[in-house]
Amino acid sequence: MQDWLTMTACDLGRGIGMGQIDPVELTEAYLSAIDAHPHRDRIYARVTHDRARAEAQAAKERANLGLRRSLLDGVPISWKDLFDTAGTATEAGSALLKGRVPEADAVVVRNATAMGAVCLGKTHMSELAFSGLGLNPITGTPPCVDDEEAVPGGSSSGAAASVAWGLAAGGIGSDTGGSVRIPSAWNNLVGLKTTAGRVSLEGTVPLCLRFDTVGPLARSVEDAAHMLALLEGGSPPDLRGGDLKGRRFANLQTVAQDDLREAPGQAFNEAIDRLTAAGAEIVPLEVPELKDAIVLSGILYTTEAYGLWRDVIEANPDAMYPEILARFRAGQNATGADYIAAWSKLKSCRAAWDAATSGFDAVLAPTAPILPPNLDRLMSDHDYYVTENLLALRNTRIGNLMGLAALTLPTGTPGCGLMMMGYPGSEEALLRLGSAAEAALA
Repeated sequence: MQDWLTMTACDLGRGIGMGQIDPVELTEAYLSAIDAHPHRDRIYARVTHDRARAEAQAAKERANLGLRRSLLDGVPISWKDLFDTAGTATEAGSALLKGRVPEADAVVVRNATAMGAVCLGKTHMSELAFSGLGLNPITGTPPCVDDEEAVPGGSSSGAAASVAWGLAAGGIGSDTGGSVRIPSAWNNLVGLKTTAGRVSLEGTVPLCLRFDTVGPLARSVEDAAHMLALLEGGSPPDLRGGDLKGRRFANLQTVAQDDLREAPGQAFNEAIDRLTAAGAEIVPLEVPELKDAIVLSGILYTTEAYGLWRDVIEANPDAMYPEILARFRAGQNATGADYIAAWSKLKSCRAAWDAATSGFDAVLAPTAPILPPNLDRLMSDHDYYVTENLLALRNTRIGNLMGLAALTLPTGTPGCGLMMMGYPGSEEALLRLGSAAEAALA
């Protein structure tokens, strides 16, 4: 039974389907592991025991009748604390939303529940999702799986920790600038950033609506594919037959490999070697317009975030962690004209990206140029906080700014991920490539 806590979600689902795993016993194993874990309250904001047990019982009855709704019917997963759950507080890691209890599930929660997923509870996150570090002195900072003195990455920090520490078979998070991919990379998981607009945001606490996306943090590419199907209430892509032979990838040089620290750099180069050995053609690529896009993000993100949250924040600014408060307030400096001009310029940058990458199956880059920073130093050293936070999200933000689907895979080096960026709406093709790359990296 202990093995259940480390198995992939899909393997658990297959076990349920074959009658080898009882969904009720599986859920109880996870609930017991959560309640006994020393980091329980740093990972989970709230554990939904009653809901999980009721959903597991329903899954068991469906399995007994041969009426399972998906491969993951009866598999327990966690939800980032910005997805509305009926009757259970959803506070988005912020004291500003303390006591906020939705009356209905978010659309993605409703879809996943209809497909049979079991809700274990709500996981901690960066305050209002506005940090890539996962540091949250207000409600809780989960531990990184390889270094308990380091932050786990954010903003889907608890989602990653719940899976990495064996306290959920999969986690659902959100990604506005890297918030699924950074914690996935730093905790040796697979993370999928979906194309903006693909997965419903209804019932999800927003940060920047034009960049917000929903996606899974998982133990395998197969899990990520099936969890995407849960979110949409649809069918997962067929990952069989994926092959790297003859595939053409770009090795992104611009921005993504600046200030690349030793461990992530070495892990990335070794990953490139493995993909090449598996038959992939990998070509260096420069996209100079990316430099302009990265600069624009300062206006685009902070202006929208502050516009959405200004009234709530300024009614009680002392309730916020000062570093996060400062990030939001940076959005009050841009004019409406600045914001419109920035979006116009970004569209030009996207056109340049599309032209430069049109001959490739995907674009490769290190998921993060740094390893997880030290928690105590982040709390005491402002300059370190600013530097590490900006670097943490720099590479992943490329995918958001360019409007792409993106996937991070473990490289085998702790805390170091390989990012694959595909075209907008290309999740199925990207997951198939990712499955082949996963095999080459194993």
